[in-house]
Amino acid sequence: MSERVTVQKQIILDTLKSMDTHPSVDELYAIIHKSHPAISKATVYRNVKQLANKGVILQIAVANDVSRYDGCVDFHYHFICNNCGRVLDVYTDYNDDNEKLKDTIQGKYGYKVDNIVTSLVGTCLNCADTNKGE
Repeated sequence: MSERVTVQKQIILDTLKSMDTHPSVDELYAIIHKSHPAISKATVYRNVKQLANKGVILQIAVANDVSRYDGCVDFHYHFICNNCGRVLDVYTDYNDDNEKLKDTIQGKYGYKVDNIVTSLVGTCLNCADTNKGE
């Protein structure tokens, strides 16, 4: 039996999937609150946590910052800018290497790897351009 999708959960999911900025829960709530003021912050927090736990959305851990969320669960990496904190999508064909890594880890250690989470960290183009004049 599948879980019932409430109207609030669908609004949260649709809003997140329409964004490419990888918002925190507070940022997501602020956007949703503008058009759906009846949806509480607690409802957004609870539903985001449930959606992330079920793998419907991605939770992105950012060092020294709150978690960010991504409505796109297709295979891709995340680039995190050390300077401005932006989280940007990076699409590559390196997924094959991740599948080999999963098999290697399972063969060597016996662990069943469900997912590999890799973040690329550096300086985004906006910050690099800003720092050129310094």
